[in-house]
Amino acid sequence: MYDVVIIGGGVVGCAVARELSSFELKIALIESRSDVGDATSKSNTAILHTGFDSLPGSLESAMVARGYTLLSAYALATGIPVEHTGAVLVAWDAEQLAVLPSLKSKAEKNGYLHCELIDTAEVYARIPDLGPGVHGGLTVPDESIICPWTTPLAFATEAKSRGVEIRLNTHVHGVEVGPNASVLNTSTGKIRTRWVVNVAGLGGDVIDSMFGFDRFTLVPRRGELLVFDKLTRPMVPTIVLPVPTEKGKGVLISPTIFGNVMLGPTSENMVDRTDTSTSQEGFAFLLSKGAALMPELLGKEVTASYAGLRAASEHLDYVVQSDAVKRYLLLGGIRSTGLTASMALAEHARELLQAAGCTLKARADLPAPPHMPNIGEAFPRPYQQAELIESDPAYGEIVCFCERVTRGEIRDALASPLPPSDFDGLRRRTRALMGRCQGFYCGAEVDAMLRGES
Repeated sequence: MYDVVIIGGGVVGCAVARELSSFELKIALIESRSDVGDATSKSNTAILHTGFDSLPGSLESAMVARGYTLLSAYALATGIPVEHTGAVLVAWDAEQLAVLPSLKSKAEKNGYLHCELIDTAEVYARIPDLGPGVHGGLTVPDESIICPWTTPLAFATEAKSRGVEIRLNTHVHGVEVGPNASVLNTSTGKIRTRWVVNVAGLGGDVIDSMFGFDRFTLVPRRGELLVFDKLTRPMVPTIVLPVPTEKGKGVLISPTIFGNVMLGPTSENMVDRTDTSTSQEGFAFLLSKGAALMPELLGKEVTASYAGLRAASEHLDYVVQSDAVKRYLLLGGIRSTGLTASMALAEHARELLQAAGCTLKARADLPAPPHMPNIGEAFPRPYQQAELIESDPAYGEIVCFCERVTRGEIRDALASPLPPSDFDGLRRRTRALMGRCQGFYCGAEVDAMLRGES
């Protein structure tokens, strides 16, 4: 019997597990995939948002603003890579230029007071490689880039150190709600729990229906992105945002925490909730947008492409509701801002559970937060640290030359509290295999290490 079972091991689910693990509760985090952060959380635009453009008065607005503060502090404490690059919304015609003052006003309604309107000359001074035709811009100096992979891993690692049981490859097939507990019928057997927190991402509405509700429908919205070589990074010193329209936020150009430049995403409603394939049409769309935004960028090498699925619903806000009778909490419809909002949503979940009758008694024996391995390009990596290499030569033995990943880093990842089970998991922990050659040169050696043969 568990006190709380959290369904979903994405960034929000892991944040909830970490938050609740500071109380005297028996907790399990269950995830249908083979790793935490392996679905929507791994394929977003990796921006730490200020919430300047959220809907004023919405739960999302409050959670993003609070989450920005919480996650910034947590990243500093645990070593999650963050770069404060700032952002500029760029207007490409008179109509977009006319919208910028209202966006500044919207930011102020959301409590963000640092936006400034700038003219064409100032936009080009900040981003010289933009294409011709800029009419003006709006600065958002506190927008930042963050590692989307280390964040849920840090939450889950800390939760596990506090006693949370993390059950991977566990798919929920059905729910039996009883008078004192619920039984989750899963692929790994029955799980009994007093409380259930549904943070199942793209499966959130399916789980919600198992509890007898019909309050939202999720549509998988595919976003395709192109990743450019690290030599392009000086061209994009800040996040370049489009002026949003009724159709969405549009295509951006952003530096990444790994030293690359990213162009995207597309926005396409899908039927298949697992289809993260890329498409010829998506690439053509991105290239057409990139040709207008920054023509010089398209002459550079693309080192990777990927697609992610966002949990879009018919609601303009997050869908967060609790049910005291069924001892059930839903955190649904969490869009791409969920990365930023994750710790605030975890706080909010704790408050809602307590208000619904879940007994929370604070623990006094909490271990220190983990310090995560740095995989960000703006901070010293092991191969650059002479003292570290002197103490352990494995940190000076490079295995993945494209990304400068050492044998010591791969060894540490495989011996970590939440080790990877496959190439993708190892990539998210070390950056191995994600460089120019995409594992062509180091793949065999990395595979041998993953299988314990090297």
